Amino acid sequence: MNKKFLYISLLLIFIIFGSCKTSQKIVEETKTSEIRLKFLNEFIVKDSLNFKNTIIGGISGIDFANNQYYMVVDDAKNPRVLIGDIIIKNDSIKNVNFKNCIQINKNSHFYKNNILDLESVFVTQNKLNLVSEGSIRNGKNPTIFTVDTVGNFQEKITIPDYFNANSNAKPKHNGTFESSSKSFDKKGFWVAMEAPLETDGEEPTFHKTQSPIRITYFDNQTKKATKQFAYQLEKIDKPAKGNINLNGVTAILAYKKNTFLIVERSYQSGYGTLGNTIRIFKATINENSTNTLEIQSLKKEKYIPLKKELVFDFKSIQHQLTHEIIDNMEGITLGEKLSNGNNSLILVADDNFQVYGKQLNQFLLLEIQEK
Repeated sequence: MNKKFLYISLLLIFIIFGSCKTSQKIVEETKTSEIRLKFLNEFIVKDSLNFKNTIIGGISGIDFANNQYYMVVDDAKNPRVLIGDIIIKNDSIKNVNFKNCIQINKNSHFYKNNILDLESVFVTQNKLNLVSEGSIRNGKNPTIFTVDTVGNFQEKITIPDYFNANSNAKPKHNGTFESSSKSFDKKGFWVAMEAPLETDGEEPTFHKTQSPIRITYFDNQTKKATKQFAYQLEKIDKPAKGNINLNGVTAILAYKKNTFLIVERSYQSGYGTLGNTIRIFKATINENSTNTLEIQSLKKEKYIPLKKELVFDFKSIQHQLTHEIIDNMEGITLGEKLSNGNNSLILVADDNFQVYGKQLNQFLLLEIQEK
């Protein structure tokens, strides 16, 4: 046999089999999760819509309870919760109807002594459970508190000291309590930070860093934090263009026992209306996950964070969205069942009342598909 021909034949065999092995390895490394999210449709609520003498906008959290949707508005001058219906027909959002607006009573001692930068809401019985970032630069603590159905203050939940504005842990301004979720068994609730405490790690940047945020569980009976886990943030993928380049957790949902769906949002100012990168991760508590509640500094201790995996990247459906804008997703909730019996997942964007330029009151509907 011609030596040149033999050499070429062996080379082809090596390439073919090598390619097969490589393909097999890629398949093995990208095995699909037990959960899959499928995008169904988008609905945009008109800009600056007036409702009960307030503007519809700044929606930073959402919860489905009592067959209606509760949406918290991020407006420190007039903190409020909207109540409405999200009309889903043929597995598509057809309309969003606002029915009521609960304004937080400004006469209470609690209101007068805090800055209520509301970021999340969940409803239990006849109580609205609210989460506020406070104002770190003004020395105002983040808070977890409840109001009744007409906005009267009821109760404040005690938080670990390291979350306080003037603590040695040095929380970041606009990077504290950003999201919450009822626990799967309804015996408590979870609250997540947006950014790391300074004593825990670095803020995400363009290379991989140790950037853990804390997700804390509060017991309904004791009203105290009883456990906590660390969750590692992703690095920022797109090159810097402007002076703001950040990534953090904006929403969490405890959708199964020991399992969360977590929304990470990267925002980069130099990209204009296309500055958001939104991804949903599944994060799991397992037997090895470290309870970090009593750890004062994650930089100084060894710990095992939650296991995480990417389950949806909104970049994959960007061309299907209005002006191809993936907006500032800050709320997530399970919605009504879909026609096939699967759970729906609804996300909502905070348009910042258009203060920073054109944004959308954007609602997105997804389907949860499980094996």
